Amino acid sequence: MDLDYQKIGLKCGLEIHQQLDTKKLFCSCPSLLRKDEPDFKIKRKFHVVAGESGEVDEAAMYQVSLNKNFIYEGYDSTCLVELDESPPLEINEDALKIAMQISILLNAKIFPITQIMRKTVIDGSNTSGFQRTVLIARDGFVETKEGRVGIDSICLEEDSARIIQTGGKEVFYRLDRLGIPLIEIATSPDVKNPQQAKDVALHIGKILRLFNVKRGLGTIRQDVNVSIKKGARVELKGVQKPELIEKAVEMEAKRQFNFVEKKQNVKSEVRKALPSGETEFLRPMPGASRMYPETDLPLLKISRIMIDDAKKNLPESKAICWLQT
Repeated sequence: MDLDYQKIGLKCGLEIHQQLDTKKLFCSCPSLLRKDEPDFKIKRKFHVVAGESGEVDEAAMYQVSLNKNFIYEGYDSTCLVELDESPPLEINEDALKIAMQISILLNAKIFPITQIMRKTVIDGSNTSGFQRTVLIARDGFVETKEGRVGIDSICLEEDSARIIQTGGKEVFYRLDRLGIPLIEIATSPDVKNPQQAKDVALHIGKILRLFNVKRGLGTIRQDVNVSIKKGARVELKGVQKPELIEKAVEMEAKRQFNFVEKKQNVKSEVRKALPSGETEFLRPMPGASRMYPETDLPLLKISRIMIDDAKKNLPESKAICWLQT
């Protein structure tokens, strides 16, 4: 079944997460994944807390209902910040500069003052029960053959711990990945069809590779948001390869279209992308109620001098292969 994407009202946006090759975001530990046996293990259980709005996030409540125990494996290179036993250090300057430069190339407006936030995450992937994230810039854009696609936001955030083993009521995580700087680029829902979704991801990927970013499997991750008329926004997680982006958007549009044709409701939820392009339920859609300010760090101030310095050290513009050429 071929769909007329304009007729069914397809809306699609991307969230691209890229690891930066610097020290960790809020401590001085190296951003290296280790293969040797861990030196110690600790065990924790999480409880849900209300966000800035005073409400408890539905996705967080769902994770609590699973009643999991989390075991964290650490090394001699693991610090107290990563264990959530010490306050974070101030944000890594190298990571911040890269985020500013990427924002400039994406035509985005950098905030002169911004608040580091905590995002409730209690699936065990963060020892603290939250992920630190900070909004660096907004209102950017990229040009494509099929028109301009807006860049809603550019954030810097901590990467999660990496899962090692799961089964029953216990989940094992390793702390070597926790805190590696991630730049998160979220586009507007301006993508008109699956091919354009793939093109936008490839274009942003080319810009990212101009900088000091990590390379290899798992260092860049894409999430895709998809909806159609009378459907609902569904976030597709784990869409790793560009060709899978195209397939996943197509199949999610068809899945929602089939529900609409049968006059059934489409649930707004997070789904996991499978290698076939099909998806399966992962968890409820998180909301704004999971965000609240980071109390251990001051406001982040980005001066005009810092922005001008970032502009002076941009990669050569000829290295960027714009999609419209």
